[in-house]
Formats: sequence, structure tokens, C-alpha cells
Amino acid sequence: MNFNKDMLLLYAVTDRSNICNLTLYEQIEMALQGGVTCLQLREKNLSEDEFVSEAVKVKELCLRYNVPLIINDNADVAVKSGADGVHVGIEDTPVDELRKKLPKGFIIGATAKTIEQAKAAEKAGADYIGVGAVFPSTTKTNAIRITHNELQQICSAVSIPAVAIGGINYDNIDELKGGGMEGVAVVSAIFSADDIYTATMHLKEKAKAVTNK
Repeated sequence: MNFNKDMLLLYAVTDRSNICNLTLYEQIEMALQGGVTCLQLREKNLSEDEFVSEAVKVKELCLRYNVPLIINDNADVAVKSGADGVHVGIEDTPVDELRKKLPKGFIIGATAKTIEQAKAAEKAGADYIGVGAVFPSTTKTNAIRITHNELQQICSAVSIPAVAIGGINYDNIDELKGGGMEGVAVVSAIFSADDIYTATMHLKEKAKAVTNK
């Protein structure tokens, strides 16, 4: 799947800890029905074989909705499962190394918390950057916060698109307006919602407003 910045508008990141009455697969399908534009599958406690097996099923689901599937941190799982891309953190495999070994057109996203990191990711060949945490996060409680001004500076320092991440929900997303990002990445505000479909629809409308789309 060819990457374009519109895919970043509402970028959902899965969180298995939020599974309650629904399976993760069911949660993902409701989010896709609600309008997420990109899905990142994040698994920290599965074996690689289990991760690949799950990713294959989720990829089939994403194909039905024409939404790219990005795998968190694990490029091997991304390739084996037929996913569209991988997202790596600052301490993970460097983007330039991944770009050399991954198939042509494979989407690579990278985390950036500073202008220097953003520029380095762009130079290394990243397609987009994830910038944050813009708010306190329940998913990553030790995440370093960045200010609105820092978000704006990082986004404007590079030509590749950026997605804001970290504690974003329906009540605070409006504060990101003018930040310069192409979209927002959301975890709990979607996957912890009582009604995932409706929560996703409402977040998508808010995401359009704060990114002027």
C-alpha cells in the first residue's frame, strides 16, 4: 500500500490491556468501521509466532477497509505477516538499517521527541514521525511530555508528515489545533471506550477539525 499523509488522520494503536467483553479482533473491526485511517498493532507479550499469526488475521481485516496495518517495533513480524509497515521507537532498530533491508515501498514510522530526532528520522528515510507525548499517557506513564510549542516546532522542522501521540482523547484533542501535525494517534480513547464505533467516529471529526481537513 502506497503511503500518503491522509492515512495519519486518525491513527489507532491497539492495547491488549483494554480487552474486556470483546476480543481484540472485534475491537479493531469496530474501530475500522468507525473510521480509523491507520492501525498500529502493538503487542509486547506475545511470542513472534503468535504475533505473526495475529497480524495476518488483522491484515486481512484492514484490507477490507483499505486501511494500512503498521506493526509496532518488530520489522520481522511486519514482513512475515504481510503488514504495510513498521513503527520504531528511538531505541529500536535505526530507520536507515530498516530501509536497507525492508521491501521497497514499505512504510516506516519513527518516534521523535526533539527537532534533532525528527530531522534524523527524515534523513534516514522515515515516511512519517510520531511526536509526543503531547498529554499524560495512561499507556506509557514514563513518557516524556512535550509542549504545544515543541510539537509545532518539530512538525515544521521536517518535510515528512507527523502524527501527535500521547494521552489524546475527545476532551483534550482541541488543544492540539495549530500544532502542525497531519493526524493524531489514539490508544485508550478508542480501545477503552464503551462504544468503540461511536467514539472513533467522534474522534475522527475532531481530528479533521484540529488538522484543518
